[in-house]
Amino acid sequence: MENDSTSYFNSMMRLAIAQAHLAFLEKEVPIGAVICRNSEVIALGHNRREGARNALLHAEIEAIYGACRALGGWRLEGCELFVTLEPCPMCAGAIINSRIATVIFGASDPKAGACGSILDIFGFPFNHKPVVVKGVLEDDCARLLKDFFASLRTSKRPSA
Repeated sequence: MENDSTSYFNSMMRLAIAQAHLAFLEKEVPIGAVICRNSEVIALGHNRREGARNALLHAEIEAIYGACRALGGWRLEGCELFVTLEPCPMCAGAIINSRIATVIFGASDPKAGACGSILDIFGFPFNHKPVVVKGVLEDDCARLLKDFFASLRTSKRPSA
């Protein structure tokens, strides 16, 4: 039986996965993010780099931007970020700068992960250090990424 925090984490991660599905439909790498405060959803985001042709438009950045607008300031103290893939160095820096309290991610990123896979940015002596929870609905998050890249490989094959 799930306890309350596991149920809440899974519920919010499912919202992040729904955002990742939107990215998938837009032919973006399927990464989704949700920012909550006091168990209330404040902002959503998903990857938009390809469509916008903008390297900054990661799911986390979009969600942080939306949360800042919704809350009327850049300090997101007390907020939780749920994201389907381990944040990269850029996103980890934005998490530090926005003072997000907790980062919950699904799949680890062995190519660009900055929360322990390649390096742990939060282990450095910055002025803010969020709590990190990894592996929430990890299989679901990883499967979405695998399915996306498999579909790309299939679409690039020459037709017979």
